[in-house]
Amino acid sequence: MARHGGRGWYSKLIGAALGVTMLATGASVWATQVGTASEPSPRPTAPATPAGDLKPVAETIAHASEEGPRGVNLTIDDGPDPVWTPQVLDLLREYDVKATFCMVGTQAQAHPDLVKRVVADGHRLCDHSVSHNTAMDKDSRAYQSKQILDAERMITKASGGVRPMYYRAPGGAFTPYSRELAASRGMRPLGWNVDTKDFERPGTEAIVATVERELPNGPTLLFHDAGGDRTQTVEALRQLLPQLKDQGYTFGFPVR
Repeated sequence: MARHGGRGWYSKLIGAALGVTMLATGASVWATQVGTASEPSPRPTAPATPAGDLKPVAETIAHASEEGPRGVNLTIDDGPDPVWTPQVLDLLREYDVKATFCMVGTQAQAHPDLVKRVVADGHRLCDHSVSHNTAMDKDSRAYQSKQILDAERMITKASGGVRPMYYRAPGGAFTPYSRELAASRGMRPLGWNVDTKDFERPGTEAIVATVERELPNGPTLLFHDAGGDRTQTVEALRQLLPQLKDQGYTFGFPVR
């Protein structure tokens, strides 16, 4: 998996809002700070749901599809966004396609109506951290834990109680610890096989060509519904959804 971006395009957008959120929630998130791998893992003092309700999943990074060899996993990152997410959802409904939405916690918190719509339409939720820091694997365990668990809480609250089923590290910045923590919370670490590079806006035809060329490498496609103008993403999906169905592919969800 290729790493995307720097420390996160959300840093300026959410700086003030995130500061308020951290003040409101920081006291209930961690009782201790952990700096080295030899120290005990941080323990959340206010988990999103009671621990007894959680079913741990595998810690390995998932790529395969529940639909088998002809399955395709459509994954949509960085939203929800009030402009682009509704357009993506409309297309998915038109072509009867299900997808996994990897949501940034602050975006979910800001747009709970869209999170609820994603769930109501039968899609799955994925934790994509609080602030989309693609270098979070270089930070402490305490920082990683806060990013993962705060986003889990934000997404679960915004959805009306539906928990994320996966965790995708921003830019693929997983660590053994972050994978273990996510899996213990019932969130399967989620990778990708086809990076469409739609984030760079290379042109609709280039996005389509990337999928056509790289889909034989594996079934999990990476798209984005936030972070800028996603017109090319929407138009590429408009072409790809019926095209892949006509070729005998079935859209589904990543394995857990």
